[in-house]
Amino acid sequence: MSQYRIATLGAGCFWGVEHFLRQIPGVKTVVCGYMGGHVEHPTYPEVKRGQTGHAEVVQVEFDPCEVDFETLLTFFWQHHNPTTLNQQGEDIGSQYRSVIFFHDETQRLAAEASKATQQRDGYWKAKRIVTEICPASTFWRAEEYHQNYLARNEQPSCHLPFY
Repeated sequence: MSQYRIATLGAGCFWGVEHFLRQIPGVKTVVCGYMGGHVEHPTYPEVKRGQTGHAEVVQVEFDPCEVDFETLLTFFWQHHNPTTLNQQGEDIGSQYRSVIFFHDETQRLAAEASKATQQRDGYWKAKRIVTEICPASTFWRAEEYHQNYLARNEQPSCHLPFY
């Protein structure tokens, strides 16, 4: 049985989130994909057009002995704007929504506490945080050309750290 845990986060375009998460010690794998929709085996063109209800997400496998879920949430809040409903920068649509998909009750409680702390004390406290906190559903791996996209194509990130 693996000692690793899974976290699934949606913060707009998955390329930048994936890129930054790969740099955190204790993160073992990061996979781009789709979650939260109503279509089985969604394709990128379908998701991009907003036809499936899925969000672009990254699924993170991490070693809780090296990095905890709360640290991943801190990263999450720092690398996107959780106050824009269904939008991150130029990307508009529910597929770019801010969402934390929890895999167990401990993650749900941690996500809710983290969101409340961010709303009360964080960088975004002057605006309403609209991040959804939802139970994880089927994760659909994105097409291979999306995996590690920024590094393979030597492109800068589409996300900017906010603080």
